[in-house]
Amino acid sequence: MSDPALLSNSYRTQPDDRGHFGQFGGRFVAETLMPLILDLEREYRAAKADPAFAQEFEDLLEHYVGRPSPLYYAERLTAAIRAGSEPGKGAQVWFKRDELNHTGAHKINNCIGQILLARRMGKTRIIAETGAGQHGVATATVCARFGLPCVIYMGAKDVERQQPNVFRMKLLGAEVIPVTSGANTLKDAMNEALRDWVANVHDTFYIIGTAAGPHPYPELVRDFQSVIGKEARAQMLSRIDRLPDLLVAAIGGGSNAIGLFHPFLDDLDVRMLGVEAAGEGLERKHAASLAGGFPGILHGNRTYLLQDDDGQIAEAHSISAGLDYPGIGPEHAWLKEIGRVDYTSATDEEALDAFQLLCRTEGIIPALEPSHAIAAVAKKAREMDENQIILANLCGRGDKDIFTVAEALGVRI
Repeated sequence: MSDPALLSNSYRTQPDDRGHFGQFGGRFVAETLMPLILDLEREYRAAKADPAFAQEFEDLLEHYVGRPSPLYYAERLTAAIRAGSEPGKGAQVWFKRDELNHTGAHKINNCIGQILLARRMGKTRIIAETGAGQHGVATATVCARFGLPCVIYMGAKDVERQQPNVFRMKLLGAEVIPVTSGANTLKDAMNEALRDWVANVHDTFYIIGTAAGPHPYPELVRDFQSVIGKEARAQMLSRIDRLPDLLVAAIGGGSNAIGLFHPFLDDLDVRMLGVEAAGEGLERKHAASLAGGFPGILHGNRTYLLQDDDGQIAEAHSISAGLDYPGIGPEHAWLKEIGRVDYTSATDEEALDAFQLLCRTEGIIPALEPSHAIAAVAKKAREMDENQIILANLCGRGDKDIFTVAEALGVRI
């Protein structure tokens, strides 16, 4: 692990004035957007200092979203892991159950925060990008709640494989625009959303769904999602009077992971593991930008990207639409570089196996995104002692993925 003295005495650092975490982050945007980005940062600083903003945010999380989400000991999953482990091995597995939030994922936490910022700024139109559709559903939900028009950009490939969420967005009153450029996935949806924003800066607020994009988005998304880790930390201490030995979360852009990790970063006895999507394998098609990429600039920030030697962005692949992105949030890139968080990956096949394992042992149908984390949990738990504890974030429910899973398993439904 890196020397904490290099980190201003805390791993829970804030980005510098230009939005950099070390060499990562920043704001690389069109001049048209720069005044709006600066306005957003000023408004966010003011909101953070305003007790009324915090009160409204917390009230909506409790009474609309349904927080705090439960902390759950997966007893049967733990037993199944121990059955395949050496004597004395097999850590306890606990889940932070953010799939039980209103809309079925962690995305709603961030959307509540950003819609409140949009209202403070007097914006009257909301846009967003989405991959798996959960951020799109959450954005459409808060727009319906506050009576604002909503446009969601979604890759045409993702529209086809996430039909339940497309219908949910439309039911909530959103306009869903399929994007047919590039690979027709999340990267391309974000490109189109940014183009819309440049053309409509006067009235439009862009609710970015992950801890990426130009500063201050990585910071503010992290802060809104940190409710996950804050709750989990307090719940662990209340339930068993200790912190977990290992935190695990799936990573695409990385909002659910940074939300879990951030409140624990200064607890140096708590290790952390982010799990990227290895797709068909790291030597083939995948979405593991930390494992298979190198630093570059995309969507307004500098981070690890899948790209060729000329800096052209490579197409990412994952069975999970929410992890099918060729980059990662800049704070994750920084945490990897300084050694505070470890990162690994899980393949499509491993995620499918973990999906089925959780269904059969705990009666919980997870989304394909956290199924990647569950695959890593099963591996790590077998290596750890049975008195140790793993806490993983169950960041989404799997009803949106049943058709994808059925097709992958060769099942007709």
